[in-house]
Amino acid sequence: MTYFWVKWIHILSSTVLLGTGLGIAFVFWIAHRRGDVRVIAATAQTVVLADACFTAPAVVVQFVTGLWLADLMQLPLSVFWLKAALFLFVLVGCCWLPVLWLQLRARNLARDAAARGTPLPVAYHRVMRWWFWLGWPAFASVIAIFWLMVMKPS
Repeated sequence: MTYFWVKWIHILSSTVLLGTGLGIAFVFWIAHRRGDVRVIAATAQTVVLADACFTAPAVVVQFVTGLWLADLMQLPLSVFWLKAALFLFVLVGCCWLPVLWLQLRARNLARDAAARGTPLPVAYHRVMRWWFWLGWPAFASVIAIFWLMVMKPS
């Protein structure tokens, strides 16, 4: 019975992780594309909050429940699909951690510009370019992890 509860929590947290990640990316990108400094500042604040409330806890739960499931199944971490998923999980983290900093930086730059009534600075646009390009390998890796978890290729 423990296995099924842990698996349920693992699946639920993966859903939260993917859904929140996509939602954050979509909402922030749309706000950015519209170009309204005040909307960008408010959206960035919400994005940072959503990452703290949903994404970060889901990442921790994913890691813990994934290892717990492998242990319950007596599955060595050297099994190809599991090793590949763990590698991709680390890759996602290597993209996501800088993205967190970039979101904070974008929020601060947009908030400052909104408070002063000035256009977004060049630094903001540079931050958003990095944010955009780091999102793609992270998103592709999450999709690949889903595929590995379902297909379990040998």
